[in-house]
Amino acid sequence: MTIDHQASLASGRDERRSVNTLSRRSFLRSGAAAGGGLILSLSLPFATHAAEAADDVFAPNAFIRIGSDGKIVLIMPYVEMGQGTYTSIPMLIAEELEVDLQQVWLEHAPPNERLYVNPLLGVQRTGNSNAVRGAWQPLRQAGAAARIMLVAAAAKRWNVDAATCRAERGEVVHAPTGRRLGYGGLAGDAARMPVPENVALKRPRDFKLIGTPAKRLDTPTKVNGTAVFGIDVRPPGVKIATLAQSPVFGGRVKRVDDVAAKAVNGVRRIVQLDDAVAVVADHMGAAKKGLEALVIEWDDGPHAELTTEAIAGELEQATLRSGAVAENVGNVEGAIASASTKVEATYQLPFLAHATMEPMNCTAHVRKEGCEIWVGTQALASAQSAAAEACGLPLDKVVVHNHLIGGGFGRRLEVDWVVRAVEIAKHVGGPVKVVWTREEDVQHDMYRPMFLHRLSAGLDPRGMPVAWNHHYAGSSVVARALPVAFNNGLDPDTTEGAIDLVYDLPNLHVEYVRVEPPGIPTAFWRSVGPSRNVFVTESFMDELAATANQDPVAYRLALLHKTPRAKAVLELAAEKAGWGEKLPPGMGRGISIQNAFATYMAQVAEVEVAQDGAVRVQRVVCAVDCGIVVNPDTVAAQIQGGVMFGVTAALYGNITVKNGRVEQTNFDSYQILRMNEAPRVEVHIVQSQELPGGIGEAGTSCIAPAVANAIFAATGKRLRKLPIDTAALKRPL
Repeated sequence: MTIDHQASLASGRDERRSVNTLSRRSFLRSGAAAGGGLILSLSLPFATHAAEAADDVFAPNAFIRIGSDGKIVLIMPYVEMGQGTYTSIPMLIAEELEVDLQQVWLEHAPPNERLYVNPLLGVQRTGNSNAVRGAWQPLRQAGAAARIMLVAAAAKRWNVDAATCRAERGEVVHAPTGRRLGYGGLAGDAARMPVPENVALKRPRDFKLIGTPAKRLDTPTKVNGTAVFGIDVRPPGVKIATLAQSPVFGGRVKRVDDVAAKAVNGVRRIVQLDDAVAVVADHMGAAKKGLEALVIEWDDGPHAELTTEAIAGELEQATLRSGAVAENVGNVEGAIASASTKVEATYQLPFLAHATMEPMNCTAHVRKEGCEIWVGTQALASAQSAAAEACGLPLDKVVVHNHLIGGGFGRRLEVDWVVRAVEIAKHVGGPVKVVWTREEDVQHDMYRPMFLHRLSAGLDPRGMPVAWNHHYAGSSVVARALPVAFNNGLDPDTTEGAIDLVYDLPNLHVEYVRVEPPGIPTAFWRSVGPSRNVFVTESFMDELAATANQDPVAYRLALLHKTPRAKAVLELAAEKAGWGEKLPPGMGRGISIQNAFATYMAQVAEVEVAQDGAVRVQRVVCAVDCGIVVNPDTVAAQIQGGVMFGVTAALYGNITVKNGRVEQTNFDSYQILRMNEAPRVEVHIVQSQELPGGIGEAGTSCIAPAVANAIFAATGKRLRKLPIDTAALKRPL
């Protein structure tokens, strides 16, 4: 499979550089070998392909195009942001089309909610760990239909029964005679064949490609510097802009003194909006210097006194009110009243930023007759619609070029930054690339919501749970982003991981209260609802085991007889981790288990707690049943990455607000796990014939409770608030 960024001119990338402006990426590109290895073709979705106008192009559906030259193009309905879709999804097409993975080229799909809808979300978006889940059926059907039509075309040309022909490595073979015709030579004839209404898909035992390890095909270009991310595009004449937004949520610009900023060499324009000021310049250095020279007086607005503590207090009060009933089994009140032991706990989770490695950016060119956008987005059609509305143009006058994404984590499901770029571009006579500094990004993110949870449980004389009551409050992202999915006060994001637990609990009650923090925008964050709820449920289950004076693994296993997949991953993770083996003083093992994103997972964390309370996650052992595996290498890599993301949140993640302002600014105050802190991660995949589950986020939601439970095992101290409070873990000398 070939990543050939052939349309550099069409993508707006200007390769003409002098020696004095040689960047690291240019250096890497200049040293890359021309030829060897696999290349993935990322043609622009709006580039002109000569074959498209010819009569001999075979395009049986919205996903596949085969020209007379034999080039097989997959129009990719999902985006690549590091999760491996540009390898795993082509495997689905290649499997049914009977071609090698190296024969498939990729092309970004254009914005089109009808043709490229994510069937699990109902919109054209990549997120919620469902790219493979959403593509599993339709992409294989697309490949199978194309194969059937190619075989039919060959059989007609040879005047033989199609049943005597088979597809093989991009050719149709007539079995009795050995005659062969390549797909390119059959493209024109196949285009005139009827599209089959029903196609039989391969059985798993017949898979040749699916289930085998395949190296990430986008890696070479990311290593040699030729990969094009949104931040890389350079349309002719592009200017660079960066901005300052109101430091207080809901604030406005009151007055701007831009005399000093305009005097900075390279600064071309100052753009003042209602709640932001942008500096447009020849390059980022000049834009940043101009921004620093601005004197801005802000009207802080109604949220100038807002604090994290006030929001936490509001959530605490909300959990004392009745909410929407998410799940009710049996009679919880009666069971708790008659229980031998009652256990209660309150958990709190903070706001979190996304902090994507590729800074937020969008390039826009607004003209009277149209608008052009270059961006890396998880929500292509939404970006087009938002841009059209912002510049007052019909949808068909807005062209969006999508690019590789250097980290999404849910942040690029939003379109606020696309709108902002268009607002700025309307004041600039040409294309402008708007780049957010890390400080502006951290302090003006759309955050994972803060939540507060109250739990209580009743235990029988043996210490086993007879009742489970869970009452929690926080923001509903779905109510804003996908209101159609917010029904009777509930949505799948806020409830996943809190309901439909893997455990057999005879009496269970779960209630949710929606509370929106004043002024603070909230959004999806990697592993969404389970990132909060699994921490709470698995930590509380550990509390019940401790109250019953029972082993945490044995305690859970006794409650899993109705969920064999959960039981299997728990047993496997415990076995591979050496559960029960003695650890040195100051170290502990913790367990967690979940069913999230249609994937069953168990994790064991080995944690060391130092004398000063510092926590070091040394090792993580994960067992996963994610159904049929497309690419086991991707599964392992995504779990490893998800664990690092989750450990970061558990140890450091915390966005706090004081006087209406986010206090964190950059990686010095919003810390990310360092390479030397990374734990060893072992992944053990359970062979399964169930439908594929999601994997990109599952590793993140499972790790925090395993870490917290390991800390308890090491110290005897139960932490119910994230991030980990190391001061509470200090031991006297």
